[in-house]
Amino acid sequence: MKLFSKVSQQATVWVKDMMTELPTSDPEKALHALRAGLQALRDRLSVDEAAQLSAQLPLLIRGLFFECWYPSGKSLRVRHKAEFLALVREKYRPRQDALPEQIVAALFRVLAQHVTGGEISDVGARQPGEIAGVADW
Repeated sequence: MKLFSKVSQQATVWVKDMMTELPTSDPEKALHALRAGLQALRDRLSVDEAAQLSAQLPLLIRGLFFECWYPSGKSLRVRHKAEFLALVREKYRPRQDALPEQIVAALFRVLAQHVTGGEISDVGARQPGEIAGVADW
């Protein structure tokens, strides 16, 4: 049971950090926003890139990242900011209490706290300029 407690604590830290960055006092909003942002980002990455990023995520957060993912498919060819934000909005549904821009910015501030700078740079470098500007990598 000690293992489950540690895994839960690690995920709780990420959710609390997301709450701070949004800002909100609602942990469910933060969790849904974290999931939506991670999954939208994941859908833009190759299988190898997704695996590299996920290796730095806590176990429960990694589960959110990979939820409903089909790695045999190709990454989405989202090239414009509006398309990427629409993807975040779609993944955040049915909730509508946070703007996709806020979710993306909060996500990358949280990732910057927990993921190596090299990995953040790699993920950012693989995004088209207009999308990279959303997160301010």
